[in-house]
Amino acid sequence: MKASFLMLSRLILSFVFALSFLTLRVAAHESRPAYLEIQETAPGQYRVLWRTPVFSGARLPIALKFPEDAGELSEPLVQDLGESRIERRTIATGSQGLVGKRIEFVGLQATITDVLVRVKTLSGQDVTTLVRPSQPWFELKAVPSKLRVAGTYLTLGVEHILGGIDHLLFVLALMILVKGTKRLVATVTAFTVAHSLTLAAATLGFVHVPSQPVEAAIALSIVFVAAEIVHSHQGRPGLTERAPWLVAFAFGLLHGFGFAGALSEVGLPQTAIPVALLFFNLGVEAGQLFFIAAILGIMALARRLVPQTDTLKPAWAWRIAPYGIGSVAAFWMIQRIAAF
Repeated sequence: MKASFLMLSRLILSFVFALSFLTLRVAAHESRPAYLEIQETAPGQYRVLWRTPVFSGARLPIALKFPEDAGELSEPLVQDLGESRIERRTIATGSQGLVGKRIEFVGLQATITDVLVRVKTLSGQDVTTLVRPSQPWFELKAVPSKLRVAGTYLTLGVEHILGGIDHLLFVLALMILVKGTKRLVATVTAFTVAHSLTLAAATLGFVHVPSQPVEAAIALSIVFVAAEIVHSHQGRPGLTERAPWLVAFAFGLLHGFGFAGALSEVGLPQTAIPVALLFFNLGVEAGQLFFIAAILGIMALARRLVPQTDTLKPAWAWRIAPYGIGSVAAFWMIQRIAAF
């Protein structure tokens, strides 16, 4: 049985470090779709902004293909921003414009990246949709749907939180530290309320905080809670254990700025800002609840497979989670500070 426990402990530790390695390759806290914005500036004329992510110095190999009757009025202007490349151009189409026509993303089917598309027309339409590799094209409909906007931003919210390993490690650390279902529910609720407030405030432009210090501080918040787990086990309970909802609320405000940074990259449709913001936040919460449920399920399975007898557990076993989480977060913090 002791060997079984050691094996389970090593698996958990390997899982933590596998997640951290993954985040170094795909950007530690954000899901990064490609982005296409098309704005009609005159009948049949459109200003195009096309942004593709850059991974390890290489631009994602996706090419735009407009309808055959669309011609370029200006040479593309290309700007490299380190983590993405932006192309700006102006195109002209026939008298019918782009309504009912297909825009293709050549090469998207060979990737795992989505494309967020926004189209603004002179008639007042502001259409937002998410294009996936399984269907690498988009067709502008005559009548936009707010239901489509809701579905698009709900999906973006879920993908962002499930791809944001730093946010998930913070929640995991809270789950380890906070004892009792009621206290855990109160703590998670405080975290949710806090990051919802700053997400809305930052996205709507009421507050502006530079992204790089925020990212470093988010990593520091994980280190703090991991250290609190160690102190608690050593008989020195800290503020997080005594008032977990207070700490969760304070750091939740910080994490909300991180969520807002991801949302600001894709923007909000001007005619459906409340819908997009609400459903992005709901997506974040849905992803967070899914993660919590998965962790609780794993813990329940572990209790069934491993006897809960302290004599069978090595004395150092409790250190695996806090030291693993804290080490990964400390590395992120140093990395992000160095990038200032």
